[in-house]
Amino acid sequence: MGDGAHFRKFYIGMNYLLFMAETVNMEKMYRELLAIRDEVQFIKTHMFDPDTIMTTEEEERYERAMHELQEGKTTSLEDLEKELGM
Repeated sequence: MGDGAHFRKFYIGMNYLLFMAETVNMEKMYRELLAIRDEVQFIKTHMFDPDTIMTTEEEERYERAMHELQEGKTTSLEDLEKELGM
């Protein structure tokens, strides 16, 4: 077998190894993407809306407003619109 044949076998062997390495890397990347997708889904499922949590000040204002509503110290929207001529 001449040098050309040895080189050709070497070249084919190297291409095969590179192809296999690339295939393994693609499979690894695919598995990692699946894991990332699962993690994102978990985060989305367990994430809370920060607008649903009241600060201490907001809670105090809410309690005060509810107390005023119970005591009849509030004005309905309808009455306010009449008062403002709307």
